[in-house]
Amino acid sequence: MEHSQLSNEEFERFREFIWHLCGICIAENKLTLLTNRLKRRLRATGIETYQAYFDFLKSRAGASELSGFLDAITTNETSFFRTEKHFEWLSTEFVTEMLARIRKREHEETIRVWSAACSTGEEVYTIAVCLEEARRKSPVWQFEILGTDISQEVLERAKAATYSLATIKDLPDGLKKRYFESLGPDAFQVKSSIRDRVKFLSHNLIAPPPANRFDVVFLRNVLIYFNRESKQKVIEQIVKAIRPGGYLVIGPSEGIFDMLPMLKRCHPFVFQKELPSA
Repeated sequence: MEHSQLSNEEFERFREFIWHLCGICIAENKLTLLTNRLKRRLRATGIETYQAYFDFLKSRAGASELSGFLDAITTNETSFFRTEKHFEWLSTEFVTEMLARIRKREHEETIRVWSAACSTGEEVYTIAVCLEEARRKSPVWQFEILGTDISQEVLERAKAATYSLATIKDLPDGLKKRYFESLGPDAFQVKSSIRDRVKFLSHNLIAPPPANRFDVVFLRNVLIYFNRESKQKVIEQIVKAIRPGGYLVIGPSEGIFDMLPMLKRCHPFVFQKELPSA
C-alpha cells in the first residue's frame, strides 16, 4: 500500500523519540524527508501505519527494529581525506609529538585513535593510512583505531572496506598501490595490513564511551544534526575518553567552539585535554 505523509502530530512524536534515543534533532522543516525514510521501514516491516510502527518501536518486541530505524533516519556522508588539513596535522604535528614522548618513555609504544562517527569507514582508513605512512619512516611504534557509529548498516560497509573506483580516484597513486587491492574493475578493498589495525563497534554518542584513554578523537560532521543540549551531552562523554594531553579534532560546522572550556584550543579544529598540574 502507498503510505501518506506523516501528520504534524506524528512528525512531532517521532522527532521527540529520535532526540531522546540518540540526540539527533530533526529540523522542523524535514517532515517530508522523515516521511520518506519512514516509508522504507513500513514497507520493510509490513506495518501499515506510522502510529503502529511508532508503538512497535517502543515495545519490547520492537527492540530488534531500532537498528533499521536508525539506519533509515541517519545521514552518512563522508569521503577519504575529507578536510585534508586535519590529516596534515595528524601526520606531522601529532605524530612528531607522540614519537618524542614515546622515545622519552613518557608514552607507551601504541597510539590509540577513535573515529567517533565513522560512517562507512573512509575517515577510519584515512587515519590508518596517515599513521602507517608516518610509521614507515620510523617503525618504533604501533597504532590502534576504533571506529564507531550508531548505524549498523554503515558499520558493516566499513568492516568490508570495499570502495568504488570513484571513491578512491583522487587518492595519490602511491597510496592506492600500497593500501588498496583490486577486487574487480570497480571494487577496491583496503589491504588487510590496514584493516587488521581497526576495530568497529556500534555506539550511541550520548552514551558513555566504549573505551577510554585515546590519544586523539575525531568527532567531525556529526554534531550539526544535534541541538545544543544534545551536543553538550556528547561532548561530556567524548572528553571522558580522551587521555590527559590527548586531542579532539572537530569539523568546521559543529557549532561547539564555545562549549569546550575544559580543552585548550591548539588550531581552529584541534583541542587538547591539558595534563593535570604538577
